[in-house]
Amino acid sequence: MEPPTWDDLDHEDFLISFQTDVHDSDFLQDADQAVASKANGNLTCLLCVCLREFVYCEEVSPEMSAVPELPKETTYFYTRFNKITKITNNDFADMTSLKIIDLSGNLITEIEDEAFCRLANLEELNLSDNRLTKLPALPGMLRFFNANSNRLTSKGLKTIGFKKFTRLAYLYLGYNRLKTVPRLPESLHIVHLHNNNINKITETTFCQRNNPHYIRRNLRELRLDGNPIQLWKHPNSFNCLLTLPIGWYK
Repeated sequence: MEPPTWDDLDHEDFLISFQTDVHDSDFLQDADQAVASKANGNLTCLLCVCLREFVYCEEVSPEMSAVPELPKETTYFYTRFNKITKITNNDFADMTSLKIIDLSGNLITEIEDEAFCRLANLEELNLSDNRLTKLPALPGMLRFFNANSNRLTSKGLKTIGFKKFTRLAYLYLGYNRLKTVPRLPESLHIVHLHNNNINKITETTFCQRNNPHYIRRNLRELRLDGNPIQLWKHPNSFNCLLTLPIGWYK
């Protein structure tokens, strides 16, 4: 039996808008599961695309201003380019299977402190292009975190302590209002801190002052461009790196 075409689906019940870069392309054969979700009374799947463990709620019309109730099996949740303004402690409270959450391109100004605390399996969190001034507590299994293009301040990061995230490999904090570099874990491969207000770095920002043999071996890409700092004045701050910061510097 061939999988149903989009013409076979009820177009009035489904507004299809999802990205094609998915982790498992053969999920398309389960399009009929979207119909099953509708039959089970899941209202979210009337506005979003629900296919197996994937839920896509991108550019939803009418406007989506809050996180919708998700099917229990949701593992990958994408709700980009909507009008969500706040994330509460209850939005993901029972969604322990979540591995990826993409909330980029919304209008989020507040995330309650324990909104992500119960997500022990969460590996990727994208909060870029919102209006955040501070971050909530984050789960320890994160490997990818993107908060580019917000209004984050150094004070708003004080409670995070990125140093403890021993699995974190990709950290994006560009286009914010940071004045200092947060403490960084050894696990990081890529760090973007460009276009902030960082005006000071020291020998211990990336390296260890009293250990000339220390090498930060995992870090392969660092961006500090667009900050009010002259890197040439701090040559010893990068001795432990295998590569120098990339980008254009004055």
